[in-house]
Amino acid sequence: MILDIFSELQRPGPRRGDDHEGTVYRDAIEQAVLADELGYGCWWQVEHHGAPQFSFSSAPDMFLAVLSQHTERIHLGHSGVLAPYAINHPLRVAERAAFLDVISGGRLELGLARSVPSEWDVFGVDPDITREQVNEVLRLLPRMWAEGPFEWHSKTFSMPRRDVTPKPLTRPHPRLWVTAGSPESFEAAGRMGVGVLGTVMLSPMEHLEMLSEAHQRGLAACQPIGEVVNRQLSVLAFMHCAETEQQAIESRAAEAVIWFMNAQAEVFGVAREVYLRTLREKLPLWANEGANIVPGTRQEIGDLDDPEPLIRLMNRQLAGREIDPVEAYEVLLPLDAVLIGDIDTCRRKLRAYEATGVDRVMCLMQLGMLPHEVVLRSLRTAGKFLLPELASA
Repeated sequence: MILDIFSELQRPGPRRGDDHEGTVYRDAIEQAVLADELGYGCWWQVEHHGAPQFSFSSAPDMFLAVLSQHTERIHLGHSGVLAPYAINHPLRVAERAAFLDVISGGRLELGLARSVPSEWDVFGVDPDITREQVNEVLRLLPRMWAEGPFEWHSKTFSMPRRDVTPKPLTRPHPRLWVTAGSPESFEAAGRMGVGVLGTVMLSPMEHLEMLSEAHQRGLAACQPIGEVVNRQLSVLAFMHCAETEQQAIESRAAEAVIWFMNAQAEVFGVAREVYLRTLREKLPLWANEGANIVPGTRQEIGDLDDPEPLIRLMNRQLAGREIDPVEAYEVLLPLDAVLIGDIDTCRRKLRAYEATGVDRVMCLMQLGMLPHEVVLRSLRTAGKFLLPELASA
């Protein structure tokens, strides 16, 4: 199993001076250089717009191009291009991705995503056609990257005969991925022969097993959209790996995860209600795909003594209350998808992922208010003690 790094480029709180964003980017470059030296598989960069604090990653292809000049081996993943045409025109997606593959020496991993309601509002996207457009772009890209002119006409996209340039260095074309969260979308990815970037935070192992089985069903009936069949299943997980449990607690990574869960709702208008209902009713995350709330509005704090421990901590943090780091760590410890702990704890949880059929784990290490030095320490610890074991398994 491969360990990757997942990056949101986060920095909570008000802007701190004129070079606030520059500090975020320079820290991430240093983290990527270290990840490259240690042997992590891929650096995955998200695309979000209008989401300060939560994500300064509004130009991910440009940031990945910068990383390509500071790293040598690590693959560079876009996780993913917001594929609705009002946000990213298919031709521009093909051109920018091919440029990144060329400039990085063939290290591109290209994922596509539907985006979220707050971004649909900004760009005037019709939510009902987003899935159709994502699937169409996936089919378009291998043809755009093939030798010779390209032409396409459909009800959603029309392009006169043109020779798309540049062409990717990776031949016949780079690996394609799609973000997915439900059994139906996992199976659809398998049928197309594209990899899955599983946005299934907090899902227990039995749900991941179900999603993995759905992906395998799709692969069994695969009709590839391109010449490269990507059979890999990758999932996102919160991670902070420390040499001792006490160090894991003192890192306050558990509180950073709670901040992430609260902040996502306010920024994108989707996540907190999803998390709360999922936690309270023990539902799979995909059961709440339609549980959107109004983006950009302050969320209700809720009961500070809620009987559900994680919801209680989320409410208290949202209310500005101090959270006991020991309590936060102990509440998150039983969650399969939160890899916060000492080396043995992280190893055990990663092996559980591996047993479900997961090929790669995208580790979200730089999140919330965690200091840069703490993130580097986690990268080094996992790189020293876990990467070699997983690579040799």
